Amino acid sequence: MIKNNKHRLVRRLKIIEGQIRGLQEMLLKDKYCIDVITQTSAVKQGLSSIEDILMENHLGTCALHQMQSGQVEKAKKEILKVYQLKRK
Repeated sequence: MIKNNKHRLVRRLKIIEGQIRGLQEMLLKDKYCIDVITQTSAVKQGLSSIEDILMENHLGTCALHQMQSGQVEKAKKEILKVYQLKRK
């Protein structure tokens, strides 16, 4: 993985980690439901952006190398698996 992406992903995960801790506190303090839902939505969007970066990296490196080395079927299966997971 490109170092720049790794740094971005770890930074984003730390932010999400803080958001999760914040969600726990919000629930313990009986915060307004809409405020909690707004935060859960932000966490989901953050995780989705991480998935997008990882998928882009995978397609541009791993899957590309697999196809170039004749492992087209393996690359296709991995791409379809990630696509199916992303749709859930």
